[in-house]
Amino acid sequence: MDEVNNDNALEQALHGARALVLADLAASGVAEAEIVSLVEDAVSHRRWWVEQWPEGVGFVAGLVAQDVQDALLERYGRWPLCPVCVTVEPHALEVEPELGADPHWVCAKEAVVVARVGALRDAGGGFADGGDAL
Repeated sequence: MDEVNNDNALEQALHGARALVLADLAASGVAEAEIVSLVEDAVSHRRWWVEQWPEGVGFVAGLVAQDVQDALLERYGRWPLCPVCVTVEPHALEVEPELGADPHWVCAKEAVVVARVGALRDAGGGFADGGDAL
């Protein structure tokens, strides 16, 4: 019975992480099919990770957000752009805590919490370093 509960918790965490990151991508106007595929890759990778370390199930949302952010940087540019520092060179928000529950998007330059992961809405968006996603 514990295995069933663990599987349910894992699936809920993974589906929740996917939904949160997709919400932030949509809020940023960059939720095209190729980018959604990056989310699916990150979720798949984190499924394996949590199967190896079940105690980390509560950290999945932040980790998926970071994985997607890293994959986007390699292909398109920095995301999500910081809405706080509009007068300086564009930079991305960071996920904090790096490994913890209740992840938030944070402007590290100003030490300001911008939004919870999944709640970017109108806080920021787009890409720097490369412009369009596709």
